[in-house]
Amino acid sequence: MRDANIFAFRKAMPRMSWSPRNLYNLWRRSCGAEAEAINFTRSPKTLFQQRWMSKALVRAYHGDFINEKIFKRWYLPDTLPDVRPRQHALSSNGDLDAFAGRTEQLERAKKRAYDEQKKGLAPVGSLMLAEVERRIDVFIFRCCFAHSVYEARRLVIHGSILLNGKKHTDANTRLAPGDMISVDPAAIRFLQNPESSKAESEGEQPSDSEPKTESSDLSQSMPSAKLAPTKSSLTPFNLPPYASPFIFIPAYAEVSFPTCSAIYVRHPTARPGYSEIPTPYDADGEVIRLAWEWYSKMRPRTRSKSQMAREPENRRVGGH
Repeated sequence: MRDANIFAFRKAMPRMSWSPRNLYNLWRRSCGAEAEAINFTRSPKTLFQQRWMSKALVRAYHGDFINEKIFKRWYLPDTLPDVRPRQHALSSNGDLDAFAGRTEQLERAKKRAYDEQKKGLAPVGSLMLAEVERRIDVFIFRCCFAHSVYEARRLVIHGSILLNGKKHTDANTRLAPGDMISVDPAAIRFLQNPESSKAESEGEQPSDSEPKTESSDLSQSMPSAKLAPTKSSLTPFNLPPYASPFIFIPAYAEVSFPTCSAIYVRHPTARPGYSEIPTPYDADGEVIRLAWEWYSKMRPRTRSKSQMAREPENRRVGGH
C-alpha cells in the first residue's frame, strides 16, 4: 500500500475498502461535517480550487493506487460517450407507423422522452471512470471477493486469480466483455475460520466430551442413519464488521459465489437518472463534473510509440 494513512480522519477521503474507518469517512463526506466542503454552489473557493479538490476526491476513490501520469494517459477517454439510443425517423401519423410496423419504436421513443423528462439525462460524467472499472483488481473488489481493492491487487499479484482458466498475475489488466475470473477460496478472508473462533473451540473441548461419547454410541447403534451436517463441515462465512453498506454487485458483473468466480458481462453504462459505476458522489453532481473539467484540460494530448509500448494490457473481445 503506497500510503499507510489512507483512512486518515483529517483528510476524510473515501476509498475502495470495507474498513470501518473508511465508512466513517464516507459518512462525513456524505452528510457529516465535511459535506459542506464539496458544496460549491456558494463557495469562496476559486474555480481552480474547486476543480482541484474535486479531482483529488474522485482520484482518492477511483484508482488512488494508479500513478497520475498513467491515469491521465491510459484511463481517461478523449470525450464522454453518448449513451442515448439512436433516434429513428418516425412520422407523426400513427396509422402510417402502424402500417410500417413501427409502433414499437414509437412507444420506445415516447418512454425514453418520458424518462428523460422525469429522471433527467443520463449521468455520462461518471463514465469517465469506466476504464478504471475494467481493471481486474477493481472488478474483484466489486464482486465482493476482497475486503478492499488493495487486497484484490495482492490476490492477483500472488497468483490466487485465474483469468479464463489460466493463472494471471498482472493487476493492471483491463477486462473484455465475456472474461471470467476465478478466485482461490483459500485466499478469500471471510471464507476462513477466524482465530478467535478456534481459540473458543479449543476452550470448549473438555466440556463437550460427554456429548461426543453419546453421539458416538448413538452412531454405533444406528450405523445406517444419516448424521446431520455439523458446523465444522460447512464453509465458514465471517463478514467483517460494518461491511453491509459495501455488499452489492454492479449490473455489469455476473457473480457465482458457490464457485468463487465472476464474469465481466459488458462495459458499464448509464441511463436516465442512473449510472452503473459505483461512486460515493452524485454521478451527475458538481464533484464529478468539476473533476472532468480538470482532466479535460490537464490530460496529455499525444502518445509516442515508446509510450504506446508501455500501455497496460487492454483486452478486446475475441482476444488481446
